[in-house]
Amino acid sequence: MTDLLKTRLSRRSVLQAAAVGAAGVSPALRTAVYAQGSDAPEKKEVKIGFIPLTDCASVVMASVLGIDQKYGVKIVPSKEASWAGVRDKLVNGELDMAHVLYGLVYGVHMGTSGPKKDMAILMSLNNNGQAITLSKKLADKGAVDGASLAKVMASDKREYTFAQTFPTGTHAMWLYYWLASYGINPFKDTKAITVPPPQMVANMRVGNMDGFCVGEPWGHRAIMDGIGITAVTTQDIWKDHPEKVLGTTGEFAKKYPNTARAVTAAILEAGKWIDAGLQNKNKMAETIADKSYVNTGVDAINQRILGRYQNGLGRSWDDPNHMKFYNDGLATFPYLSDGMWFLTQHKRWGLIKEHPDYLGIARQINQVEIYKQAAAMTKTPVPKDVMRSARLIDGTTWDPKDPRKYADSFKIHVGQA
Repeated sequence: MTDLLKTRLSRRSVLQAAAVGAAGVSPALRTAVYAQGSDAPEKKEVKIGFIPLTDCASVVMASVLGIDQKYGVKIVPSKEASWAGVRDKLVNGELDMAHVLYGLVYGVHMGTSGPKKDMAILMSLNNNGQAITLSKKLADKGAVDGASLAKVMASDKREYTFAQTFPTGTHAMWLYYWLASYGINPFKDTKAITVPPPQMVANMRVGNMDGFCVGEPWGHRAIMDGIGITAVTTQDIWKDHPEKVLGTTGEFAKKYPNTARAVTAAILEAGKWIDAGLQNKNKMAETIADKSYVNTGVDAINQRILGRYQNGLGRSWDDPNHMKFYNDGLATFPYLSDGMWFLTQHKRWGLIKEHPDYLGIARQINQVEIYKQAAAMTKTPVPKDVMRSARLIDGTTWDPKDPRKYADSFKIHVGQA
């Protein structure tokens, strides 16, 4: 070890290195080298956009708890008004990174949701924890789940309006998938509109929509306000589904790889902290409820983050598949197959006209190597495979081995006669 490196590392780290010897570099020493040596973050301050949703929590807590400083960066959370605004600020460089919808990143990369720009996903921020809400007026007519909604729509003919949060985003895909699972074509049988998450409840209150899909706490807020009921949770559509990601541009990931790794490590550690127990989850709920972040009551956040659900019709249950920010690394790994799934749905609903190179695009966007380096720094287990399959609510299995066949397999799609 050189004298220069010795001066940069604590005596304890040097001893750790000596003890490890030929077995390899210790995680503690590796972190010290990343933070202080040749792998130091190129950009020390990182502006990360977020939308007021519960699943921004690991980004916020990495900053609030000072975990970012441990990795040699300062995270500056920036509250944004809409996903379109997040998209624009990522593309033009006003934001370095963002808590962002999985499908939004893929949409920008493909040029299907605004300006086309090479994009990158550094990690998944959470699994699960979204919901589809139906208006109380609709519920009073008997529409309380997918099957009963289809019956009400068949007998009471009128225009039905459903809101999602961004055309290529996760909420749009969960909403469309769920409707189609019950024989409802989201583009022929309903009017689909886009509404920013914090405005969902207010829009339902004045009768602008019959239902919406959004992240928490807005599903639970609609129940608390007596204007909506939970028809289905997204984890019931797809258990442990991908949701928000830490997104940036491909240019940023290439230009600042050490910064990308450091921020990923800090947010990984924050997610691990949140998932560690009841006390941490309550502390998180208290923190992000503040007007600087989600701007709602703590009681709108803390129930569902603990898996305590109610549907607004008297039913309550404990859901083991509630929102998770870490889950031993399973909730944070950027599976290539997750990105590929969104592309299959974009093809299904006509957002892209031709079959893309599903795997090739996922490899371009999902920064698996940067993630693995951050995982090593935080002692996060890494799945053996970059692919995973899943069984969804309609009984079909998503198998990434043949995405073209899967995308073409649905009876209900945008080109349906």
